[in-house]
Amino acid sequence: MTRSVVILNGPNLNLLGKRQPDIYGTDTLADVEMACAKVAAEVGLACRLVQSNHEGQIIDWIHEAREKDAGIIINPGAFTHTSIAILDALNTFEGPVLEVHISNVHKREAFRHHSYVSLRAEGVIAGFGVEGYALAMRRMGTLLG
Repeated sequence: MTRSVVILNGPNLNLLGKRQPDIYGTDTLADVEMACAKVAAEVGLACRLVQSNHEGQIIDWIHEAREKDAGIIINPGAFTHTSIAILDALNTFEGPVLEVHISNVHKREAFRHHSYVSLRAEGVIAGFGVEGYALAMRRMGTLLG
């Protein structure tokens, strides 16, 4: 049975490709999903991508991942800097967690420099555009190999 990785996306990422393309680029979440699926297949994994603007839904997906998935790739969006609840949920997950940010959050506003999710993540990829998701999937293949 192929092990799976869930790719969780937080608020406003449904607008990827339309919202602030100067920061986030023109690729959509569908483009991200295709790129991740390609890399996942190369490293012997399956993946599914989900997005929600609601913190509780993301927490529910993390809880679901405890039973269904070997790893989590998460771009929590603005919840990165605010959600202890997402951190607590991630702490209940036993597999690897990788955090992805499209922009380099350390070159942006000071409030974006702190991440609750980083306290749980095995690694953080930031500033590589949407390519960061594929990089995270490749790393997940190594971690789960």
